[in-house]
Amino acid sequence: MIVGAGFAGYQTARHLSRTLRGRAEIVLLNPTDYFLYLPLLPQVTAGVLEARRVTVSLPGTLRQVRLVLGQAERIDLAARTVHYSDPEGGDGELTYDRLVLSVGSVSKLLPIPGVAENATGFRGLPEALYLRDHITRQIELAASCGDPAECAARSTFVVVGAGYTGTELAAHGKMFTDALVRKQPGWEPGRSPRWLLLDVADRVLPGLSERLARTADEVLRKRGVDVRVKTSVKEATRDGVLLDTGEFVDSRTLIWCVGVRPDPLVSELDLPTEKGRLVVTPQLGVPGHPEVFACGDAAAVPDLTRPGEFTPMTAQHASRQGKVAARNVAASLGLGTPAAYRHNDLGFAVDLGGVKAAANPMGVPLSGPVAGAVTRGYHLAAMPGNRVRVAADWLLDAALPRQAVQLGLLRSWQVPLDTASPELVHTPGGAGPRGKSSGGPSGGASSGPSGTSTGPSSDDSSGKE
Repeated sequence: MIVGAGFAGYQTARHLSRTLRGRAEIVLLNPTDYFLYLPLLPQVTAGVLEARRVTVSLPGTLRQVRLVLGQAERIDLAARTVHYSDPEGGDGELTYDRLVLSVGSVSKLLPIPGVAENATGFRGLPEALYLRDHITRQIELAASCGDPAECAARSTFVVVGAGYTGTELAAHGKMFTDALVRKQPGWEPGRSPRWLLLDVADRVLPGLSERLARTADEVLRKRGVDVRVKTSVKEATRDGVLLDTGEFVDSRTLIWCVGVRPDPLVSELDLPTEKGRLVVTPQLGVPGHPEVFACGDAAAVPDLTRPGEFTPMTAQHASRQGKVAARNVAASLGLGTPAAYRHNDLGFAVDLGGVKAAANPMGVPLSGPVAGAVTRGYHLAAMPGNRVRVAADWLLDAALPRQAVQLGLLRSWQVPLDTASPELVHTPGGAGPRGKSSGGPSGGASSGPSGTSTGPSSDDSSGKE
């Protein structure tokens, strides 16, 4: 049984099914029927890609895996059972002989007043779709607003966290809003939408090389993004954001890209953890429970290339850990031999929109159109499906203007920041995962800030080779 179909869980299911070839039943428990290719999520918000392009059908690509739609609520290690809630509020129970925990991560929260109530995260498809509508709406409202101060506030967007996700979102977002205002007849000439990218680190992309960070910083600033390093949020309100410098930024959009934390389910297992991640062996096994394996963001995997450290929480590591987990589960059933997880980074790529990117494949630093081509080529190679559709969307985006309309499918209270399940749309008055409230219709989609705020920079799961 595999719990979670993120990068680690999907690869575990995929490779385990190929190895076992029907010798055992493989069950995959996941809240949605798709695998989300998270690195391309900023392009969904910016209107470059349609939402279904970044999703890969689980039943369609994992033919020998039984999918159970549900959110894991509790795991009984002694009884070898997983208790879950289904999409319609029912409860279920599954038993297992082998268990792979790949529940992933959720947005990292910080004790900053007003952030949980007034910021939007960026961990799932609902948040990306909501933000696309919200950003479009704010530009349209700003274009017809007679109050210059309100117009400026509505066309100001604050992104906190200059890691992979925050940097890419700010880069794509600025291009998106600049394109939107060109279609607004009432837009005041010479006034441009304002994007702020904040981080407490001393540079953008603090987890990458200084050369990549410098390339990204130059592209952002040249595009008009206001990059503020060594700066964070002190308080968030419905009308704006108070920075720790004392400056108050009038804004209706606060986007939280501060990083991630392991799924709260891990802490409920009463097993040793490291900063919220389940401690495992180099073979991804859980000490004391030979039938349990863990990988991805939920697992503290020893980094054999850097003794004494753990592998970072990135998609690159999660995907490869999933393959090793599949091999070791099969070995525990008598098929093959187990292996320890060891992987050296082959480089990273950051898509900055248009033909711009920063990349260092195999340690070779690249920038400009060459880096852009390498970055998109990597995405096409890494995606387990939808390659032709993604490439077609990129070609259409290069040749045709983007469609700028609000679909109005989601409201702000349906995508709360404080949630253990960002991949699900919350319902009014319903109970969220593991007892969390799913919010109510107290705040409309355009009534309060819909962005996110950030704090300390950290690795996130959108890391790419």
